Amino acid sequence: MPRRHKEEEHENHERWLVSYADFITLLFAFFVVMYAISQVNEGKYRVLSNSLEKAFQNNENGGGNNIIVVDPNAKVPATATAGKPQIIVTATPKETPQAKAAKEKMSGLAGNLENVLKPLVDEGQVKVNQTARGIAVEINASVLFAPADAKLNPGSMKALGAVADLLVNENNAIQIEGHTDNLPIKSTQYPSNWELSSARASSVVRLFIDRGISPARLSAIGYGENRPLSNNTSEEGRSRNRRVQVTILAETPEQAASMPAF
Repeated sequence: MPRRHKEEEHENHERWLVSYADFITLLFAFFVVMYAISQVNEGKYRVLSNSLEKAFQNNENGGGNNIIVVDPNAKVPATATAGKPQIIVTATPKETPQAKAAKEKMSGLAGNLENVLKPLVDEGQVKVNQTARGIAVEINASVLFAPADAKLNPGSMKALGAVADLLVNENNAIQIEGHTDNLPIKSTQYPSNWELSSARASSVVRLFIDRGISPARLSAIGYGENRPLSNNTSEEGRSRNRRVQVTILAETPEQAASMPAF
């Protein structure tokens, strides 16, 4: 018998489809998983919400779950009723009478300072703000000093004296800050803006001491041009940056309150 001729096998050029199909399948599975974990299980949240609502209703009727209200300032939480599930709710701490009185005191002091300095406030030369640190009285340097000088003008002493009279019987620490613009100054007395700003803050401190404020409550800081409030590229901006800030520091954070309306 004649030998059958063996047919040659042709090379399969479509084997890449298997790998491609596997890749597409894995990619599809990946996006399905990502979509699944991104969805909120509303059913579980609804069950939790209903359970909490029933717990509170049962507690009002004298039964059901035991709800413990924990005072965050207390060392030992309230004792739970035995044999009942517990739901712990942290109570918002109430403002103590001392803290409330301190806040009212700081707000009243801020209002008094605003009234005493009202003419300068109306002219835009003084700003009174209340911050987390305390009461900040920002005074434009042109009201207090001649250019490149740290000696107080006679007219400014009256306004600063009125501020000192309000603060003399208080206990709060007082921080005086001197600020300048970025124009360099070179003189025998003030070689740089550091010396000028420090000297201006010290002049206000000396006046406060002369008006009876305890030196232990006072501190003077010179920042030079390093803490500007505005851009130094214009005269208006430089004028605002040349200032003295008197900060009446709050004794506790609770004393800081929003600025009262005038």
